This record gives sequence, C-alpha cells and structure tokens, in this order.
Amino acid sequence: MAYKVEKLKINYKTLEEFKRFKEYGLQELSMFEDLEANIIENDSASPFYGIYFGSLLVARMSLYRVEAKFDRYFDPPQDYLELWKLEVLPDYQGKGYGHALVDFAKSYGLPIKTNPRVKSQEFWAKVGFTSVHYDMERDLGENPIIWYPSGAAEQ
Repeated sequence: MAYKVEKLKINYKTLEEFKRFKEYGLQELSMFEDLEANIIENDSASPFYGIYFGSLLVARMSLYRVEAKFDRYFDPPQDYLELWKLEVLPDYQGKGYGHALVDFAKSYGLPIKTNPRVKSQEFWAKVGFTSVHYDMERDLGENPIIWYPSGAAEQ
C-alpha cells in the first residue's frame, strides 16, 4: 500500500499531535514557543513530514538538507540529508509507514545520515542503511548510519 507523505505545517494542531510521539522534545517545544511568540506562521518552512491515517498523524520524521561545507560523514564532502525523529505510533508499526517515510527521503537522490534509536538497527538494515565507523572526534560520539543513492557504500 502506498502512503502519502506530507510536509507538516507548524501550527498548534500539528504540535499537539507531536505530543503522542516518544521523541517529542526540545525541537518541538522551541517551535511551540516560537509559534506562541508569533515568530513563525502556519506556512513556515517545517522540517517535519508525516503520514496520516484518517485525521490521525501516525508517523513522522524530521528531514534537513546539510550543505557539503558542513559535511563530517561523507568522503568527499557533499550535500546530504539528515533524518531525525523517525517514529511510528505503536499501534501502526509494522505496516510500512516507516518504510514510506524513508523512501520519501531517498527520493531526493542525496546521501542520508541518521543516528538509530535503541533496538531499531534491524529496521535501518532492511531499508539499506549501513554503519560507519569514524573516530570519536569526527562522529562526536554518535553511532551514525548512512545510505547512498547508488546503493553502494563509498570507500
């Protein structure tokens, strides 16, 4: 089944929906405070994408484009996407929502970097991500995994 991935608007309704997700944190609180202070508006650029089941937001992710000049993960340095906060509500897991979000990110044709949450390595392996091992200074203590558009890891 194909799911429709939507860019999520930054508004009170969306931010209230985010409270259902375990990964709800500082990023959303900051957006909420900015919204209350009228710094951002309903149509502001949002880094969040999601999938609705009826009117319920059941899956979401945050997706940022990082310019090559800030790249610490790929050799040679290049523009890439950083995928954060991929999460599917428990009752909707195992139904392809996570795969649909990752496929949407892959459709940009750029390398993707993420840091897997505990117990999610099997999911990331299924969608083609591989571990990278850098020295601690370079990866800042993260355990990054990456995906290349070509499907083959760079040397």
